[in-house]
Amino acid sequence: MTLESLGSAVHWPAPAKLNLCLHIIGRRPDGYHLLQSAMQFIDLRDELMFYRRPPGVVERIAGPEGVPPEADLSIRAARLLAPHASAAGVAIELHKRIPMQAGLGGGSSDAATVLVALNKLWDINMPLPDLAALGLELGADVPVFVRGHAAWVEGIGEQLTAADYPESVYLVVRPDATVSTADIFTAPELTRNTPVTTIRAFRELGGTNDCTSTVRARYPQVSKALDWLSDFGAARLTGTGACVFAEMDDEETAARALARVPREMAGQWAGYIVRGLNRSPLLARLAAESGQ
Repeated sequence: MTLESLGSAVHWPAPAKLNLCLHIIGRRPDGYHLLQSAMQFIDLRDELMFYRRPPGVVERIAGPEGVPPEADLSIRAARLLAPHASAAGVAIELHKRIPMQAGLGGGSSDAATVLVALNKLWDINMPLPDLAALGLELGADVPVFVRGHAAWVEGIGEQLTAADYPESVYLVVRPDATVSTADIFTAPELTRNTPVTTIRAFRELGGTNDCTSTVRARYPQVSKALDWLSDFGAARLTGTGACVFAEMDDEETAARALARVPREMAGQWAGYIVRGLNRSPLLARLAAESGQ
């Protein structure tokens, strides 16, 4: 079967994110956690391409190794949106650059890009708030990626207030560890009573990641990476990890720090020099597809 692109924009970006803070302020009776988080995109991203298929056919022709198509959030997103289209068919080619299970939101971002792209390419034209609400069925981080603006996030991920944060340079380090988000959020020692705060207070005083102590205790590699990175700045965990990050003065400073990764860790840690983004590159791609 030939690979005929859907639309004129061949490559659709799916950016990673950082949690500049992550506060757990409570837990609902259904088990979902109530959060407050400052979320910003970074210029590390996956790429997706979409090709025509007959109505009713949704398939993946390239994707992450070890993840079956049925478990891939990009395929699940396409199938979730398909009932809203009159003639939905697509083949998805996904090229992963964002490390998986790393706290960078790669899977959620992939799902959001699928929703935004196919909403346009399938001529559904669902309003963005409705599309974000649909995305919440796939994961708490999906709505912020759909809306495409850095945000102050509350509730279980559905309450978004667009916010601009400094678009700093960060050094992100991925230690050789795979963190289970479910295990961290169900850990009995995880604190869930951080006082409610505001965007203004975060801007003035900063914030923390309430998952850090639990992740440190359970994943020594993450703890070691945090300790090492703390020599170069205020090291923080993003999401439940495994990635840790610190703000840097510039790319050259970040590169010098990265060059000092301990020799015994050189083959076990991956480093990324990235810049924060308040607007997702997905919005620019959508505008290009719309001829704006």
